[in-house]
Amino acid sequence: MKLSPPLILRLISSLCFITTLALAISMSKPGCQEKCGNITIPYPFGIGSKCSANSNFTVICQNSTNPPTPFLSSINMEALNISMLGMVMVKLPVSPLNCSDVETTQYLATSLLGTPFTISSDYNSLAVLGYHITVILHAEEIGSIIGCRADCDANSTDTSCNGVNCCQTTIPPGLQELQYTYQSINRANTTNNSSCGYVFPVESAWFQEDYTRYKGLHNQTVNLFDQEFRYAPLVLDWEFAYSDNATCGYASSRVSYTPPGRYCSCYPGYEGNPYLPGGCSHIDECNDPTFNPCGDAICINREGYSECQYPDDNNIWSHPDENNRSRIKIAFISIGSAFGALILLLASWKSTKTIRKKIKENRKHKFFKRNGGLLLQQQLSATDNVLDKTKLFSSKELAQATDRYSENRILGRGGQGTVYKGMLTDGRIVAVKKYKRVDEGDLEAFINEVVILSQINHRNVVKLLGCCLETEVPLLVYEFILNGTLFQHIHDPNEEFPLSWEIRLRIAREIAGALSYLHSAASAPIYHRDIKSTNILLDDKYHAKVSDFGTSRSVAIDQTHLTTRVLGTFGYLDPEYFRSSQFTEKSDVYSFGVVMVELLTGEKAVTSVRAEEGKSLAIHFLHSMEENHLFEILDPRVLREGSKEDIVAVAELARRCLHLNGKKRPTMKEVAVELEGIQMLKEGSVCMQNQEDDTIDVDESSDFSSISASMHLDTMTAYSQDAHRQFLDEP
Repeated sequence: MKLSPPLILRLISSLCFITTLALAISMSKPGCQEKCGNITIPYPFGIGSKCSANSNFTVICQNSTNPPTPFLSSINMEALNISMLGMVMVKLPVSPLNCSDVETTQYLATSLLGTPFTISSDYNSLAVLGYHITVILHAEEIGSIIGCRADCDANSTDTSCNGVNCCQTTIPPGLQELQYTYQSINRANTTNNSSCGYVFPVESAWFQEDYTRYKGLHNQTVNLFDQEFRYAPLVLDWEFAYSDNATCGYASSRVSYTPPGRYCSCYPGYEGNPYLPGGCSHIDECNDPTFNPCGDAICINREGYSECQYPDDNNIWSHPDENNRSRIKIAFISIGSAFGALILLLASWKSTKTIRKKIKENRKHKFFKRNGGLLLQQQLSATDNVLDKTKLFSSKELAQATDRYSENRILGRGGQGTVYKGMLTDGRIVAVKKYKRVDEGDLEAFINEVVILSQINHRNVVKLLGCCLETEVPLLVYEFILNGTLFQHIHDPNEEFPLSWEIRLRIAREIAGALSYLHSAASAPIYHRDIKSTNILLDDKYHAKVSDFGTSRSVAIDQTHLTTRVLGTFGYLDPEYFRSSQFTEKSDVYSFGVVMVELLTGEKAVTSVRAEEGKSLAIHFLHSMEENHLFEILDPRVLREGSKEDIVAVAELARRCLHLNGKKRPTMKEVAVELEGIQMLKEGSVCMQNQEDDTIDVDESSDFSSISASMHLDTMTAYSQDAHRQFLDEP
């Protein structure tokens, strides 16, 4: 886990803060016990209800152990260290999993709901120890799959926790409870309720220390069922507010409030507990050799700072004010002398101007190089100098276009960055994508998106206008798409422009045409890898535009698949890809099938409201077709406006796209041709008969079961949820 310098400094401060100050200043509420065993208890925490700010920060000191042990009563967990910088380290109970080959969903035993504590995403990771265990973490704050898989190797001496006997993944910020799904995969002699490992959040440093020592105690192999392994260190973030707008003690000017960490600290020159009234006391730098800045001079202690007195030529110690006057006199003399050098400075002005210009150019080149400009030029050199055709915007131009990246200009936020609405000097409205701080992963995604979009020329794919590489973070400039995402129009309908059946068919055809172009008509096949309704934009005429190519990949013409780590969005992700880590063009077909089902049903790809067997819209749809209940799950507008034949044809096509066996799915080219055929049949049908005869009359007399039966749904048995899970579990 990579930590930024500010976070590292904060962690170091939190570990050293209490031990350095507790010797001279009491950190607890006056009249209260300051320590429980070896642990200092700073206010707002306190031993007993009278010594803490409120019940959330009450500590119970158990004297039955040696040394005594502090417990946080609100969460019933042992405290290992408490920092006033918004962190506390606790002892998390750990128990083995009861595993089988069936997916199991459960919560972490300890919940922090209703308390000011959250699981720190900066200092913790989710650890998985075990034999052939796959774990997926669920949280409303994330839309993508987060998880990992631990495979068994009894002879391994690897302690890096990178997948052999142990794996780890990140934890989203702000969580107060963890819900995860786990399953024992390809494990011989698996029986229900047999212990196969552990899943728990843990301090990231544990992987380099305790896990390594633990393996060494068991002959280089972790004994997952050892009764000694019962706890793991966990870092929690905490927040505290008195009332109304008061957050830091009553110490006013001596205390600073530090967002976003939401903790208080004393100003420089002060020390103590900022949460106590008058808790920050002035440091006497003159009496402490560590802080004394005067050396051999006389040090005069002031409120919040110190001054030094220096001797004059007669060895008379002068007051700081007199010393300052002497310095001013010397300064005037220096200025007079410098005036004589003005001619020389004017002569060198031209040279200085040239040097400054060079420095500015070097700075821009530094950013260009750091943002992957050289690598981008390399990759685009094989595409007929596309970089020359793609405009390189200046940082000044884009700052003016977005009103210096005002919050009011934000169109959306994503995992890779923020998108702003802007207006160029020529009056064009554009969308400016500002990436987050660039590391290797973000840089690869940025370069990849430029390379992919630079090779695409299709009316249903969002157009890249240019980029800016001379800023601290890279920027991409796209054409502005006016009417938002397809997801918004399906799940938050607009009365001014409702999605009619005819428009839904047209959007499906346009998306299929764009994907068909990417797969088979581009200079090199392109797999999008994240098709979903939020990545489909609608322009001013409500035509579809496929967007967000940050995870897309180009492949060689003779290449059939990509082997990558699993990326995608839960609900749209191809189960065959999740099982094999091999992404094919048929994986995009599966995701498109889910979008088609969204258009048919008006339901979200994943929702907690749906029953357990239908949490995935794809499974729910296939199950409904199998049970001849297709017309019971369709959007009412689709039922009113669509013809029976068209609905059945589109549903059957979606079913084929969602086939669990990728080889049996149609290609996107075949999907596009079939949707065009449905449209041609629809237009021919309109010419032959009235629209009233073609639409569905939704009333109690409609025999939907006979309609569904005509689709030969008896062949759908393989698409039940049990079959879906069986497919994931087969070797």
